[in-house]
Amino acid sequence: MSLDVFVIIMLGAALHATWNAVVKGGDDKLLTTCMIASFASLIALAVIPFLAVPATQSWPFIGASVIFQVLYFVLVASTYRVADMSQTYPIMRGTAPLLVATASLGLLSESLSAFAWLGIAVICIGILSMAAAPSAGQRKGILLALLNAAVIAGYTLIDGIGVRKSGAPAAYTLWIFLLTGIPLGAWALARRRREFSRYLARHWRPGVIGGFGTVASYGLALWAMTAAPIATVAALRETSILFGVVISALVLKEQLTRARLVAACIIAAGAMVLRLG
Repeated sequence: MSLDVFVIIMLGAALHATWNAVVKGGDDKLLTTCMIASFASLIALAVIPFLAVPATQSWPFIGASVIFQVLYFVLVASTYRVADMSQTYPIMRGTAPLLVATASLGLLSESLSAFAWLGIAVICIGILSMAAAPSAGQRKGILLALLNAAVIAGYTLIDGIGVRKSGAPAAYTLWIFLLTGIPLGAWALARRRREFSRYLARHWRPGVIGGFGTVASYGLALWAMTAAPIATVAALRETSILFGVVISALVLKEQLTRARLVAACIIAAGAMVLRLG
């Protein structure tokens, strides 16, 4: 993996942790998620006219990805409503690479070096060890996080194939965000119009930050998937937990234990091993 691809994936990881923190810090997690998705949709709408149309064979993948993305956003909101980000974010982001790596071998016939496999294993061990730190009364959140890990693995594989077929990675990504934001924004307006309008008026600034963060982070990841194996990109992207831990402690004021600090170091070591692979 080249240095520029590595740096781009790490930037995407930082942006991903940032928009998740916006959701967790929101007064209403579901409305915050709908707001972020709506702003992401508007960003996509503003840029799409200037881009080439994705190839015809990629549109079924766009449609399937949108279904998974809507479910993903809803599960993110549901998880953060009942559990800490520092507890559930590692589970969501840590379990998915194992699922992706296993599936990509069988479905995509991709081969990974021994160093890449070692890096994937170390990163996943580090992230999952964070989730092992005790946190009372968060059983439901952990179950939701595990369910969302399967959703993440699903859209990662779908988009890893679809973006390669599209011939236009940026357009492919933006169409997904445009179509994902529509049902979430429509639901908020149909079911909670007054609340959503007032919420937008008070919190539009973090909404813009979150919208840009989610579009940019996933766009960078999909671009990287055109230049490196999907499983490798998916695993390295999970180093977003390093940024998530810092944000959780400094901004969200969640407890940062010694166990989670050690786990963060394990993740960093795994990222270096994966970089060498």
